[in-house]
Amino acid sequence: QVQLVESGGGLVQAGDSLTLSCAASGRTFVGLAMGWFRQAPGKERDFVASMSSTARPTYYAASVKGRFTISRNNTRNTVYLQMNSLKPEDTAVYYCAARPSSYSEWDYWGQGTQVTVSS
Repeated sequence: QVQLVESGGGLVQAGDSLTLSCAASGRTFVGLAMGWFRQAPGKERDFVASMSSTARPTYYAASVKGRFTISRNNTRNTVYLQMNSLKPEDTAVYYCAARPSSYSEWDYWGQGTQVTVSS
C-alpha cells in the first residue's frame, strides 16, 4: 500500500505561481512512477503531468506544458508540481497518483488539494 498526502493548494491570482507537494509513504518511493491529475467542478478528472520512477521521461497535458513542471525528491519521498503563470481555467482539485511502473494503472491516489485561480 501507498499513502499519498497532497499539500500546497490555495487561492491565488491569475499569473501567480504555486507549488504543490505530495508526500508518499508505505512503499519504496524510488520504484514508483508518479503523476498529477486535476478535476474541475462538473468535469472529469484529467491528466496533468507524470514522470517515471527514474524522473525521465516526463509528460504533460498540452494545456499546462511550458507552465507546469513535475519533479521528485527521492530522499524526501515527495513529488512536486511547480505551477507558473496560473490561469482561472487551472482552478481544480489537484490529485497526486502513484503506480508501480509507467505501464500499469494508477493504483494509488491522494485526497486532493484545492487550487483556485482568480481573474
